[in-house]
Amino acid sequence: MTTDALSGTTAPTDTADTTAPTRTALVLQHDPSIHLGNIGPVLLDAGYDVRVIDVAVEDVAAIDPAEADLVVVLGGEMGVYQTDEYSFLADELVLLRQRIEAERPTLGVCLGAQLMAGALGERVYKGDTTQIGFRRIEPTSAGAESPIRHFDGVPVVEWHGDTFELPASATLLASSSDYSNEAFAIGDFALAVQFHPEVTDEMHEQWVADGYNELDENALDPDALRQDRARYSAAMQDASSRAFSEWLAQLPVGSAAATSA
Repeated sequence: MTTDALSGTTAPTDTADTTAPTRTALVLQHDPSIHLGNIGPVLLDAGYDVRVIDVAVEDVAAIDPAEADLVVVLGGEMGVYQTDEYSFLADELVLLRQRIEAERPTLGVCLGAQLMAGALGERVYKGDTTQIGFRRIEPTSAGAESPIRHFDGVPVVEWHGDTFELPASATLLASSSDYSNEAFAIGDFALAVQFHPEVTDEMHEQWVADGYNELDENALDPDALRQDRARYSAAMQDASSRAFSEWLAQLPVGSAAATSA
């Protein structure tokens, strides 16, 4: 069976073409509405066989942290510090620490970025503000030399209230007006983004429609969010595709190469 990189659903494997080597991407998903989005097609175009893990159902502790060519950790509504309530978070922290120590390609988005920081021993905590909507990030000088440069001047979706301390081994790639740590890299094999560049129009509409309580709490107008989507989404989709395609292409030779026989 293969997994639909956009929706997380499974479908019968097409065995017509078995000649091309396959790279494997293991996706840790915390909520079916917070899925790969526009990163899915990028992974498929890059030749990855994508497997989505529902961390609330499957045993994260049983995953070999170094086996997959790429691990992608997606967002979620829980906080990294809620391991007592969500035991799978503790297993994810162990997996990510071991994977990063092995220098295996890893991508974290929002909660995924926070988990990567937490796996390296840094504090993850509630921030001073909740960021929801399209906001600008500012690449650092290092970010301007990285795939994150594609988001320069392009408003991106933010939907978080937690933040984290930057790992000592990380290079800061982007900041925003409210949060200093918006993106970081570890070496040339790991990338973490606090924002949500993966969000498609369909995902955004679902989040807005389902998040009315949170929007009310933060005095946000759903229609204003939709208007910003109409204004900014197309540019973000293009920037996301460019950024992640470039990042995948520059992963170290052998790290994300086809699995050996």
